[in-house]
Amino acid sequence: MNTNFADAELIMNKKECSGCKNEMNGCECQNLDILINKTNKALREMELLDGIAGESLTLLVQKCIKGHIKETCHGIFDRSFLRQLEIWLDETIINWLRKIFSHVCMHSQTPETCTSNIIKGFKVKLTYFLYEHLALSIIEQFFSIIIDFPDSIPAIDDLKICMEKIDMRKHFIRTLTNTLKVRVLHPGVNTMDILTGYIAAIKAIRYLDNSGIILETVTTPIRDYLRKRSDTVRRVVTGLTEEGPTDLTEELAKGESSKENAKQDTNDELNNWENWLPDSYGIDQTARAQLINVNRSADIISMVVDIYGSKELFMNEYRNLMADRLLTYLDFNADKEIRNLELLKLRFGDSLLHSCEVMLKDLTDSKRINSHISSDTKYKANKIFDISAFTISAQFWPTFNKESLELPDEIANEFEKYTKAYEAYKGNRTLNWRTVTGRVHILIEIGQRIIEMTVSPTHAIILYHFQDKDEWILED
Repeated sequence: MNTNFADAELIMNKKECSGCKNEMNGCECQNLDILINKTNKALREMELLDGIAGESLTLLVQKCIKGHIKETCHGIFDRSFLRQLEIWLDETIINWLRKIFSHVCMHSQTPETCTSNIIKGFKVKLTYFLYEHLALSIIEQFFSIIIDFPDSIPAIDDLKICMEKIDMRKHFIRTLTNTLKVRVLHPGVNTMDILTGYIAAIKAIRYLDNSGIILETVTTPIRDYLRKRSDTVRRVVTGLTEEGPTDLTEELAKGESSKENAKQDTNDELNNWENWLPDSYGIDQTARAQLINVNRSADIISMVVDIYGSKELFMNEYRNLMADRLLTYLDFNADKEIRNLELLKLRFGDSLLHSCEVMLKDLTDSKRINSHISSDTKYKANKIFDISAFTISAQFWPTFNKESLELPDEIANEFEKYTKAYEAYKGNRTLNWRTVTGRVHILIEIGQRIIEMTVSPTHAIILYHFQDKDEWILED
């Protein structure tokens, strides 16, 4: 038992100080603390404390705040951290400073008032420092925040609050513009990915600042770059008509709701005139008002279409792609195309899309005509194979290349039979066949195998000639 007590006493004597890591009997921390308090008291009495130690103390605290922000918030955008950081600042940093300065003010006439006044000044400065560096951290990661939107809304909410306290809009514009140039605007990124990023940027920046000024400034380089790419309009049209990563089909389906929301935002600003703040962008007020109205009234579809500054150019490309789809796909989904067309008409008017309406009507009429001719008893009795003609109103369609394909007599006769059936049905109208366009469903017999294929008319005619002989030379 005596041995155990001796061992316990030895352990107690060897206990280390948590501050200097020395054994307790060799620790000088308490003496050092007394010396520091005496020094601080003397400097305070001579009004030299802030001048000598204030800067070092401030730098130490600021370093601690920056480290805590990075450790706590970096890379996490689906949570708000601002309130958590404010509590940490008050409970950890401010309490620590309060303990330090309570010793300094211990011998003053009003110790509590002295400490309170010092801490009040520190708290104001450090709170603004916290806002500034949280904002800087979020701004540096805003490209990732754009990609994660709308899941990253909590991080944008924190940034909005910080930017209300400290004006960092110019820094935000400069930083994000440079980031986009480095990460997106170069030949290594395909056009569809740039469009996807552009649309995500519109959504995220509009959520941050609904004035449209930041949005216009940041996205102008993206629009300028996309304007130089030859496939931009085609990619936009593809995004509108097919489901893909750009969300354009979803935006197209939203109708006019976004414009109504924009009008409401403008009315709210007029009604809230008492809270008006002077502009910090250095932009002429008239120009600023025009810019705000334009960006608020423009939905995402309009902003994407206006990349080229011409709705006519976009609609012409839309017509070209529609013509290509109508003539290429045998199972073309006309209902979906009609729906998209109606939604586009709501935004851009009927006149620009009249040709597209006629093209879709041609499709419907052609199906009806084909059905009628196919049921014609006289035509059915003489035909060798089925023909499904797509009859177009040429003046409303894009100009086709003047190419022709010479048909074998057997096939040409079948087209002639269809033409006569059409003339009998339509009276004073006839058909002018474009034989190089369309699709041909064929069966190829090779030995014991039968291959079923859908090919172009040119390929079908080439294969047709191999029925007569197995080998052809170029001169033939």
